[in-house]
Amino acid sequence: MMIFKFGGASVRDVEAVRNVGLILDLFKDNELVVVVSAMGKTTNALEKVVASHLAADGRSLDLLNEVRAFHLDIMAGLFPDQGHPVYAAIENYLLEIEWVLDEEPRQPDFTYDQIVGFGELISTTIVSAYLNDSGTANRFVDIRDCLLTDNTYREARIDWKESERKTCEVISRMMESGNRVVVTQGFIAASSENFTTTLGREGSDYTAAILAHLLNAESVTIWKDVPGVLNADPKFYSDAQKLEQISYTDAIELAYYGASVIHPKTIKPLENKGIPLYVKSFLNPQGKGTVIGKDLQTKPQVPSFIFKNNQVLLSLSSRDFSFIAEDNLSDIFAQFASLGVRINLMQNSAISFSVCFDHEESRTENLIESLRSHYRVRYNSGVQLCTIRHYYPSTIDTIAQGNEVLLEQRSRTTAQLVLKPIQE
Repeated sequence: MMIFKFGGASVRDVEAVRNVGLILDLFKDNELVVVVSAMGKTTNALEKVVASHLAADGRSLDLLNEVRAFHLDIMAGLFPDQGHPVYAAIENYLLEIEWVLDEEPRQPDFTYDQIVGFGELISTTIVSAYLNDSGTANRFVDIRDCLLTDNTYREARIDWKESERKTCEVISRMMESGNRVVVTQGFIAASSENFTTTLGREGSDYTAAILAHLLNAESVTIWKDVPGVLNADPKFYSDAQKLEQISYTDAIELAYYGASVIHPKTIKPLENKGIPLYVKSFLNPQGKGTVIGKDLQTKPQVPSFIFKNNQVLLSLSSRDFSFIAEDNLSDIFAQFASLGVRINLMQNSAISFSVCFDHEESRTENLIESLRSHYRVRYNSGVQLCTIRHYYPSTIDTIAQGNEVLLEQRSRTTAQLVLKPIQE
């Protein structure tokens, strides 16, 4: 059994969906579990619906109609017969979103999951129907019937024991009954109360890894619009090159620091069972791509760069110039955790503590307000965090050119710089 994951870019329009069918045709002798993300930028679009609903600004239905129009356009290209059952199925999902919008908003993260999770359900319903029509027989599975989580909405934690039981009950039995291809969703799961939960932004990679672990799959392949894992985002670094193979350790580090090709939680379930992960191009499916696996040395051994924009560098110091010691740090970390703010870098001295994190306006404002009640707070917004894995001193100097280095931190293998462009 092989697990394939297709992201939003690989199902963003009519031709992209057709291309998924062509790729699956190359693996007719394999059992496949196909994990599909929401189409194109649907998650972003549904996030706007959520924001509008929470703000009660009266625009949520108009924004939802934009989501409806986007999918209807793709469906028209794939299913010319307007009487095709897929049209009714998608409209039912959209009506369920409207029912949520008819109610008073509940806790924001809960509301987010109940709305945004429909992006994957809509996408997989369309893809599954197209594949069946075009000759790739498959069974549609609602992943919420397989993966059980706690009720930490937007960052739900998997109940591994119960999820294994349910996954084997649903997917393994389908395979044993002769169903070669299963199409299901990434990103979403279900709580014990049967509400939709999500596994974190870009969590479809993680879903693929979970299923591979639970089903003892041969491999996982993530299909992207790049030839493999690059040592840097070409938008930020013009000399980016493809890595042929990567160790589990380097993959975990790169994902943790923000490499967008791999979701941070993806590697651990695979490493536990020695399952290799391939990153390949859906534009060139015959290409070798990049393999991540056990006992592999990263090749070529070149510096890898991760750039994260829209960061906040925040520095705290005690009001009475006492040390930032364990009791202070415990309080600080608790406040970050309670507001769901993930720290990308931290550094402390005797009387100060600095952190860098993603800027989300409401969470940042709430965090600063909360911290100011106990600490002196200074911060810079709109800065960039650059992480260099396997760095050389010369690479640091190159990256720092034209920038003010607000903070620098180095270990044996990794350097991190918080940068602010120098205004001429």
